[in-house]
Amino acid sequence: MEQQLLEEIRKGSKNAAMKKHIITNLMYNENSTITDLAKDMDLSIPTVTKLIDEMYAQGYIEDCGKLETSGGRHPILYGLNADSGYFVGVDVKRYGLSIGVMNFRGEVLKLQMGIPFTLCDNMECVDEICHHVQQFIGHLKLDKQKILNIHFSLCGRVNPELGYSHSFFNFGERPLGDILTERLGFDTAIDNDSRTMLYGEYIKGIVKGVKNVLFINIGWGLGMGIMIDGKLYKGKSGFSGEFGHNYGYDNQIICHCGKKGCLETENSCAALYRMFIEHLKAGENSIVLADKQIEEVTLDDILNAINREDLLAIELVEHIGQELGVHIGSLINIFNPDMVIIGGEMSRAGEFLLQPLITAVRKHTLSLMSRDSEIVLSKLKDKACVIGSCLLARSKLFEVQ
Repeated sequence: MEQQLLEEIRKGSKNAAMKKHIITNLMYNENSTITDLAKDMDLSIPTVTKLIDEMYAQGYIEDCGKLETSGGRHPILYGLNADSGYFVGVDVKRYGLSIGVMNFRGEVLKLQMGIPFTLCDNMECVDEICHHVQQFIGHLKLDKQKILNIHFSLCGRVNPELGYSHSFFNFGERPLGDILTERLGFDTAIDNDSRTMLYGEYIKGIVKGVKNVLFINIGWGLGMGIMIDGKLYKGKSGFSGEFGHNYGYDNQIICHCGKKGCLETENSCAALYRMFIEHLKAGENSIVLADKQIEEVTLDDILNAINREDLLAIELVEHIGQELGVHIGSLINIFNPDMVIIGGEMSRAGEFLLQPLITAVRKHTLSLMSRDSEIVLSKLKDKACVIGSCLLARSKLFEVQ
């Protein structure tokens, strides 16, 4: 029965559009009464009742009991049927994969984090990603036919509407989305990792009651997700948020985009790694050298050293926090957001990164603007992207855009 609604949606009927509106409401509110749904959709109660009855028969809606009220009749609460569909999310990072699955209510059923992997720009790498996804799905104890979408998050310039990734896996005329759908045998979607993280935080993370949010993704590069009035802002081609490729420094360091002096050459995990190794080679000491030679040190070692209160690692992260705060201050002056979320791998440094960043923002931002914007660390941390991917897989099919 569940496939009936999907067929309606693909045909684009008015009835299907109204059902999508109900699903969108329940994605954000979990449960709702027919009266509240009718008010939200500006429809009559009999019309919404008919839609709910059809969706109940199709298996997408379930009775969640009665709403407790102070008197009178207790209206029935309706919610999404958890087992009517499943969504897989894939977080493709530079040095690892994470894969998760979520039910229709948005409950995480299984996560597999940090699968060993190295991102390379070739078809063999796409095949490797698909192999890991197939293995993950193969071990799931659920009806595979109810997997409705697989969503992949990637760094760089991604056009989610057309399914093209322009930073990685841009092979000729065929969009990456089509290649993945063909390889896996499931409908797929792709999007930029910073937007995906922001969506994860918006639905399941730190965002509560606000709708204008910036997510600063400090990973190997420096990206940004933008939400305006509760909607992800993508730009004309899906390329919005390339914060790290603004010019910022006369340092003659060539960014991976091919230009010199980009912000991310001084404000990213790649920059932290470069500076840390330079300081070690210049003779400075660190606890990481107790276990490894300089050439063996990894980014993970440096981030772990921060939380072991390594002075060199802390000094460099605080420096990046101060620098980044200046540039985030400019963003706050432009966007006047309710909230700025600091996420990505470097957010593992916690308060060592956040406090100097906030200090710099307050110093370099209009005071009225600074007071408006709460600056917080990601709540979902390293799971933000994979959880956001699962949620976007559901949103791509059912949310009213």
